[in-house]
Amino acid sequence: MGQQSRVQQGKASAVEDTMSLAPQDPGASADAGGPGGSGRRRQGRGTDRPRRRRRVLRWSAIVLAVVISGTAGAGYLYYQHLNGNIQKGERSSGDSKAKKTEANTAGQTPLNILLIGSDSRNSDENVALGGSRDNRGNPPLGDVQMLIHLSADRKSAAVVSIPRDTRVDIPRCKDAETGKTFPKINTIINESLARGGAGCTLATWQNLTGVYIDHWMTIDFSGVVRMADAIGGVEVCVKQNVWDRGGSGLKMKAGTKNVEGKQALQWLRTRHAWGSDLLRARAQHMYLNSMIRTLQNQNVFTDTGRLMDLAEAATKSLKVSEEIGTVKKLYDLGMQLKTVPSNRITMTTMPNVEDPRDRNHVVPAGADAEKVWAMIRDDVPFDANGSATDAKKPATGEKLSKDPAAPDDKIAVQVRNGTRTGTQAAVAGRAGTIAKQLVGKGFAQAVADSSALLDMDRTVVRYPSADLEGDAQRVAKALGIPMGSVERTSDVSGITVVVGADWRSGAAYPKQSAPKAGDIPDNADAINGSDSTPCMDVYSPYRW
Repeated sequence: MGQQSRVQQGKASAVEDTMSLAPQDPGASADAGGPGGSGRRRQGRGTDRPRRRRRVLRWSAIVLAVVISGTAGAGYLYYQHLNGNIQKGERSSGDSKAKKTEANTAGQTPLNILLIGSDSRNSDENVALGGSRDNRGNPPLGDVQMLIHLSADRKSAAVVSIPRDTRVDIPRCKDAETGKTFPKINTIINESLARGGAGCTLATWQNLTGVYIDHWMTIDFSGVVRMADAIGGVEVCVKQNVWDRGGSGLKMKAGTKNVEGKQALQWLRTRHAWGSDLLRARAQHMYLNSMIRTLQNQNVFTDTGRLMDLAEAATKSLKVSEEIGTVKKLYDLGMQLKTVPSNRITMTTMPNVEDPRDRNHVVPAGADAEKVWAMIRDDVPFDANGSATDAKKPATGEKLSKDPAAPDDKIAVQVRNGTRTGTQAAVAGRAGTIAKQLVGKGFAQAVADSSALLDMDRTVVRYPSADLEGDAQRVAKALGIPMGSVERTSDVSGITVVVGADWRSGAAYPKQSAPKAGDIPDNADAINGSDSTPCMDVYSPYRW
């Protein structure tokens, strides 16, 4: 911050110097014929005036050039300083099946960013803020995970949290820093960060949701404090006095209060005082909505001093995927997010239900969770506050392969049963039923695969290499499966149809109704960004 202050002071000084060196209006000088001056003097001075004016202007220009170049040099050094603050990592470090979204007919593409809050205690500062000294040196866990979806037209945004104790399939991942490889595992999602870094968490999200994620950002305890201080306070609300004893340590009186620094971190970490991890996500959403409104009211993007404070804090606090690892790219990203009005921002939590294997965990809530992901994949606004024109914007295109498909009877297809979910048993015989359907449609080499059952919310067609993309799309078309559900992955050796929980009965793939703007499930716990009224209810044992 000291270097930043010197640069700011240098800029202010340069402005003052420039103003003091500006040539004065000769008509204002007493020597040019003011009271008491003689006509002869005026005449003599008048003959020299153009030459002196040119000399003053010339020297002013030289000094001004030096000032400007010096300030620009300081600005460049400061820019390099900010770039040096940024930590970067590999975008994806795991086996992942999602493919990048194609542009819509207007040439626009949505933007998806994964925000991960790390519980790392691998520094004195983080230990002091997060306690739990016994965990120092352990791989960090991703206790906060949110997907930020910015619509293709940049007019709306959605944020979806996944609770840290959600049981999911974490793919095979390789840590880019250590080279260590982690096998596939079925466990809670917050462990993904420790199994290959943020790139593994990104791959886990992509496989779960079918959403291609462009970038990730991580932030730890000390980073949250720095960012909160740079923002200068965010308004939050509790209905009763709260004291999260034995947890985050948050202690507040009932009502609305500005929190910053360590207290902001306590708010974001509080879980026991709200009653559950799911309610912690709601409190985090309230904070983020309030923060966005605060930044918009401060007009921070046009206030150079505030912007520099925020830039210093952000570059020291965030670790980002390598493709956005410069100040310019982060600034451009912020400017895109800035365009979204608060009433077009919706904070939600993935619909979930208790895990039948462990009541302390949750699993995605089947069709409701899939509907949320489908809305993001199809770029459907979570709010209904857009114009009629926005609602009719062209859907994201589905790119067909340029590689022609082989004849149907030459395409080898395996069909697997993925109808099992976290709360439902698999439907027996589904792979065989759909394999027979394919044979009846001319795919003579279609067979049922009797290997282990899968958990899949939606039906997909997978293929391992580019030369089989056309064949996979042909199979999908024959079954009526959307092209957006055709995925390339190294998990399969040939064309593979995985019959998901969305197709538990019948021979024909069920027609999916297109989701409409604002039609999010009731159990997504949605909060609109313009709503400043939400207030957290304190779990009774933590009131004082």
